[in-house]
Amino acid sequence: MEKLFIYNTLGRTKEEFKAINPPFLGMYVCGPTVYSDVHLGNCRTFMSFDLMYRYLVHLGYKVRYVRNITDAGHLEGDRDEGDDKFAKKAKLMQLEPMEIVQKYTVGFRDIMALLNNLPPSIEPTATGHIIEQQEITKQIIKNGLAYEHNGTVYFDVEKFAKTNNYTALTNRKLEELLENTRELDGQEDKKGRLDFALWIKAKPEHLMKWPSPWGVGFPGWHIECSAMSTKYLGEQFDIHGGGMDLQATHHTNEIAQNIAYCGKSPANYWLHTNMLTVNGQKMSKSLGNSFLPMELFTGEHHLLSKGFSPMTVRFFMMQTHYRSTLDFSNDALLASEKAYTRLMESYKVLQTLKASATTSENVSTLERACYDAMNDDFNTPVLIAHLFDAIRMINSANDKKVSLTQSDIDLLQKIYQHFIFDVMGLRKEEEATGKASAALEGVMQLVLELRDKAKTNKDFATSDDIRNKLTQANIQVKDSKEGVSWSI
Repeated sequence: MEKLFIYNTLGRTKEEFKAINPPFLGMYVCGPTVYSDVHLGNCRTFMSFDLMYRYLVHLGYKVRYVRNITDAGHLEGDRDEGDDKFAKKAKLMQLEPMEIVQKYTVGFRDIMALLNNLPPSIEPTATGHIIEQQEITKQIIKNGLAYEHNGTVYFDVEKFAKTNNYTALTNRKLEELLENTRELDGQEDKKGRLDFALWIKAKPEHLMKWPSPWGVGFPGWHIECSAMSTKYLGEQFDIHGGGMDLQATHHTNEIAQNIAYCGKSPANYWLHTNMLTVNGQKMSKSLGNSFLPMELFTGEHHLLSKGFSPMTVRFFMMQTHYRSTLDFSNDALLASEKAYTRLMESYKVLQTLKASATTSENVSTLERACYDAMNDDFNTPVLIAHLFDAIRMINSANDKKVSLTQSDIDLLQKIYQHFIFDVMGLRKEEEATGKASAALEGVMQLVLELRDKAKTNKDFATSDDIRNKLTQANIQVKDSKEGVSWSI
């Protein structure tokens, strides 16, 4: 069986990975906190792990892919201080917290489906695993590495660090962390400045809370993933992933919790996706350069000249290695659209190629190069470069400049199916753009005429209602100087 090669944070070699990896693989990815719309950083992270999941399955591994939904409500900040995000949103929108959860969970799954991400094997929720979180907390207290104060349970970081390497994942010094930790309200409740909450006492006005041995409260952020990963993948599994912003605190604390609980670090490999920038600047709302996924698809953003199909966005993200910074720009998306179109057009040409009696190309070497790229830490930029070598072969054969045998053509078909469609998860152009049937074209013409009549009559409520209902049906309407256009 083909073996996977990964260079990881903890420094294992290719040979060590090959020696320890079983045919069954467990992969846990920290999922979204569903109190707002999914952002592009989430999309990139989950798309990267979707690619890994697809490739591991392609190699023949039985993969249990667990991606959680964080829905229990959390305090602002890594050290559990500030206001609860879910409560703030629920009060603002005058909804129950679980209505917020449902709204944004559905929205998250819709975006994942548009980007052609496969659903995980298991998608557990934090609120569905309160008992497991309490049981792990009890055991950590019993093992002498956590303590309760006034209804809140804290993990004793400095005591843990006396016998364990607390910063193994980041190689930072504990002294540095202590020096850089700012004073917080309620700090006097903790023994150490780095101690973090496993269970938090709920204030009377707190909306999401549960009974516990320490009083009514709610779980800390880090304990949720420890509970869900342990339940579904065991005390040790293969791959744990998330965005790089989770590495220094969330994942560091997960490792500490698991060791304190059962004496084992949870994962053999920790993989982290890098950050996004826009035109070389950090993406942020204050700079006006942040995007929601639907804004990319519709083009309704001041930095975009047009909308881009979900498959163009997916292809664009895969042109940069998951551990490298990804820079968004209108020009880069336009270039990716052209490249993606070339890839899809070459596939159509491939279906029409006539075989020659002899060959002048080495397609098997190309196939091996594609596997080598993916085996080298899922190196999609190199994989894409090899796929463009395939485009050159196909177009040259079509122009009679090179010759390909039937076995060459069959192998190219296999390369496209395996790497473009199965592994990279790209759809064929007609599937990706959701081209409409003639019947739908006619219906949309009628609907847009009704909307236009409503606008002419200054019935803007009806006009907006038509647009909103089309959006809910994943049909985007865009008004411009040239007229009205729509897309699925």
